[in-house]
Amino acid sequence: MQAVRNPDASRVGESDHIRVRADRDARQRWHGPAITVADKKDVSGDIAKTITLMLNMLYGLLAMTVIVAVLGVINTLAMSVFERAQESGMLRAIGPDRRGIKQMVRLESLVISLFGGVLGIGLGVFLAWATGELIKATGQLSTYETVLPWGRMGLFLALAAMVGVLAALWPARRAAKLNMVQAIKSE
Repeated sequence: MQAVRNPDASRVGESDHIRVRADRDARQRWHGPAITVADKKDVSGDIAKTITLMLNMLYGLLAMTVIVAVLGVINTLAMSVFERAQESGMLRAIGPDRRGIKQMVRLESLVISLFGGVLGIGLGVFLAWATGELIKATGQLSTYETVLPWGRMGLFLALAAMVGVLAALWPARRAAKLNMVQAIKSE
């Protein structure tokens, strides 16, 4: 497909655009899309659609990594509760009640999730900056600049915290249900 651009597009009236598009559509019906007439708006719209598709694919991959991360946090906390049964029993014997044990596990999960979120966002920002500098250095896009979506990054960090708290519900309940005497004598 070959794109034909009109250099005088700013001087062409709306009726001319309608006529050219109608003529183009009629020709494409009979001869196939060998030639495409497009102005700057059409070209930028096509590019925007492609970028939007790529971003949606990346968001899909992000969703899959979040699912894997949630399962990883749940597994890590469950193993932690199992391996530290004696410690939990001792803690219950000297102070915190079931609610305190649940809160301890939830805070541990929150710290793990926030650490992962901050590390992931930091690495992503660094890679975006490094890629932008590489693009600028090659001279391909001299006007390229990295713009950080602070609101979206804050949202993802808040979601990481929420996921961490939700992932801790089952392990925290399991840790709180441990029998104190059996947990202390277990090895």
